[in-house]
Amino acid sequence: MISGTGAFARGAPAEYEAVAPLADKPPVLAVRDLSVVYQTKRGPVGALDELNLAIRPGEFVSVVGPSGCGKSTFLNIAAGLVKPTQGVVEVNGAPVSGPRRNIGVVFQKPNLFPWKTVLSNATINARVLGMDPTAYVQRAQDLLRIVGLESFMRNYPWELSGGMQQRVGLVRALVPDPEILLMDEPFAALDAMTREQMSAELQRLWLGSRKSVIFITHSISEAVFLSDRILVMSARPGRIVDEMIINITRPRGLQTMATPEFAELCDRLRRRFASPAAATSS
Repeated sequence: MISGTGAFARGAPAEYEAVAPLADKPPVLAVRDLSVVYQTKRGPVGALDELNLAIRPGEFVSVVGPSGCGKSTFLNIAAGLVKPTQGVVEVNGAPVSGPRRNIGVVFQKPNLFPWKTVLSNATINARVLGMDPTAYVQRAQDLLRIVGLESFMRNYPWELSGGMQQRVGLVRALVPDPEILLMDEPFAALDAMTREQMSAELQRLWLGSRKSVIFITHSISEAVFLSDRILVMSARPGRIVDEMIINITRPRGLQTMATPEFAELCDRLRRRFASPAAATSS
C-alpha cells in the first residue's frame, strides 16, 4: 500500500461532487502580480503581465490560452525553475525560490533516460531528494501497478509506447508524494484515443489522491473533462482574463464527452477562449 495515499489503490469513490465551494479554504498556491520580461536583441518582450491566481487544496485547475501567452513560463516559475521579473508565487504562504519536494512537475515530454529501466526512471526524483530507498521503491512499484505497467518495470523506455512512457513520467512526479502537481501539456504528443485514455487515468489517480493540480492544455475538451475550474489567459503578455467553473459530477467517464452538458460547456469555453479579451493583451 502506498503510504499516505491509500485511496490510490482503492480507486476513486463511486460518487464525487465537483469541487466548486473551496473559496473558504486558504490557497495552497497563490500567484501575486507575477510579471516576466525577457531581454532580447530586438528589445524587451513581455511574457506575463501581473498574473494573479489562487489554487485551493485538492483543486484541479486547467489553464488555457493562445500559443506563446506564457503558460509554460508561469508553470516553470511555480516549479521554482525560473525567476520572475516581479511578483511572487507562494506555496502555503512561503515564497517559491527554487525546486521543492512538495511540488511535482510533469513536462510535455517524459524525458526518460533510455539506459535506465522503467522502475529506475520512476524513482529518479525520489533518489535525488534523498528519500528512503525502501519506501520510494515500494511506492513506485505500487504506482506503476496502478497505471498498468506492472509487467514493464524491467523494460527500457524505447520498448514502450508514447502513452506508456508518459505514464512513467507521471509516476516519477508522484513517487515523492508532492502536495501540488504541475502538468505542462503532458498528453499533447499522444494520438486522440490514447490522450482520452490518459485523461481518464489521470482523473482516477487524482480522485484517489486529491492533490492540487495545475494543468496546462490547448485542448478545450480535455480541460472540461478534467477540471474543477478553468482559467483563460490572454495573448502575450499573458494574464488571467476569464474563469469557468465545471460542475459535472465525478467520476467522469469517457461517455461524459458524448453528453449535451459536456458539449455545451465546451462550446461556452470555446467562445470565451475566442473572445477579444483572450485574443489581445490590452
